Amino acid sequence: MSSDLPYRPCVGLMLLNGRGQVFVGKRIDQTVEGWQMPQGGIDAGEEPRTAALRELKEETGTGKAEIIAEMEDWVTYDLPPHLIGIAFHGRYRGQRQKWFALRFLGEDRDIDISTHEPEFAEWKWVDMDALPELIVPFKRDSYAAVLKVFRGLAP
Repeated sequence: MSSDLPYRPCVGLMLLNGRGQVFVGKRIDQTVEGWQMPQGGIDAGEEPRTAALRELKEETGTGKAEIIAEMEDWVTYDLPPHLIGIAFHGRYRGQRQKWFALRFLGEDRDIDISTHEPEFAEWKWVDMDALPELIVPFKRDSYAAVLKVFRGLAP
């Protein structure tokens, strides 16, 4: 039963460029059109801020950013029933995420998604208001919570 499974501890990253646009990537392993902001698991004993900076480098190929805000609350989402037992090797019912906003300090050419273990097939900058329509439906509520907190960070 999925309610018996724990949530995977994770960080989420809203990477903002100088125009206030948000980095999104199209997952390499999806068969449906779906974009997301970078996110990833927190390793045992790792602090969320450290995990955020590590995940940024692992997923975007750059460390040229600084953390400018952190959500006080953790955000959770449940996987849809057809993914429980498949995603996350069947060990989790969804994710419990600590979200960070980061200001991108580099240039577009500093982003390289062809990393050691690529997560994204392509990437782009989008306006914050475009996020809800780009995201897979089961993550939309968590993205709405993130937008509510970080919306004022865009110029």
